Amino acid sequence: MRDRTRPLAAPLGVAAGLAAAFGYVGAVDPGRPGHYPACPLLRWTGLYCPGCGGLRGVHALAHGDLPAALGANALAVAGYAAFAVLWCVWITRALRGHEGVRLSPRARHWWALGALVLLFTVVRNLPFGAALTP
Repeated sequence: MRDRTRPLAAPLGVAAGLAAAFGYVGAVDPGRPGHYPACPLLRWTGLYCPGCGGLRGVHALAHGDLPAALGANALAVAGYAAFAVLWCVWITRALRGHEGVRLSPRARHWWALGALVLLFTVVRNLPFGAALTP
């Protein structure tokens, strides 16, 4: 007889790890200095990297403030949402007894994602992209 809980171990382990990280960032405000390292790119050049504001976005989401999370880093929030959807697909497949989620992105998908991240990074560092800065 097959163990039906085995396929659930990985998605539940990922959920537990993310819940712990989410809880920590929700409890320890990244907006207050001294708890997290500063972004080296921002510190040395004054430019925002694509991840700048991501922890503040998680903190805002942990407190139920979606507008503040989007203001901190809209791209990261979109990434969190995409991950949540993929995780739901993963856990649903696991509950049905299937192993994992098979994604097979093509090179054009990776190029498109890279272009999106690059565009976001460039626009948020230009004067008209001030709404995208944390």
